[in-house]
Amino acid sequence: MKITYYLEVLSSWCTWVEPTWDALKARYAGRAEFEWKIALMNPGDFPVSREQCDWFYRRSGGTVMGSPFMLNSGWFEASRKGVYHAPNLVAEAGRDFGFSGDELRRAIAHAAVREGKKVGDMTVAVAVAAKAGRLNPKKLRAAAESAAVLARVQASTQEFFAHQISQRPAFIITDAIGDKAVFSGLVRPEPLIATIDSMLSDTAAYAAHAAHHKPYGVSP
Repeated sequence: MKITYYLEVLSSWCTWVEPTWDALKARYAGRAEFEWKIALMNPGDFPVSREQCDWFYRRSGGTVMGSPFMLNSGWFEASRKGVYHAPNLVAEAGRDFGFSGDELRRAIAHAAVREGKKVGDMTVAVAVAAKAGRLNPKKLRAAAESAAVLARVQASTQEFFAHQISQRPAFIITDAIGDKAVFSGLVRPEPLIATIDSMLSDTAAYAAHAAHHKPYGVSP
């Protein structure tokens, strides 16, 4: 089984779903393959002001999630007009240095939505990630600004949209018997766990049948 998590580093909902991501990895360790991919948000998906961003944060963190803290909108910059590729490119570039896990992207997200750092600036995003991963900032920046990393981010973003979804976080769950489940915008673990358990049960049943019966049409 494979579970692919599509995210945008600056998405507040991706921040809220991280405990669910950790819970899934712990629950299904050894039974599922886990991977995250960048799905860039369109410029129009971002707030147009800090005030609007704070309104979103009060809704998602306070009303929906009941969080004891509010996210920090200090990362917002009106001059960027909704273009915040840098934190995502730096997170993706981390793979080139052995960081395919959650460490670097979470460090960048924390710096933005908890500390209010303007990670839309490549210099800031690189500094945060380099410190978190003890990496050479110049080499990390070169990778983040490379055509290869941009191509990977563009490709994973197109994969996201190819699933006919628009909300992040998104989870694509596939199994060995060809089943696929798509979740877009959900952050709580219960529906994901129920679906994964069901898919694992079906896969096990197929395996049990195959162990006791020859393929249809094969002579005994």
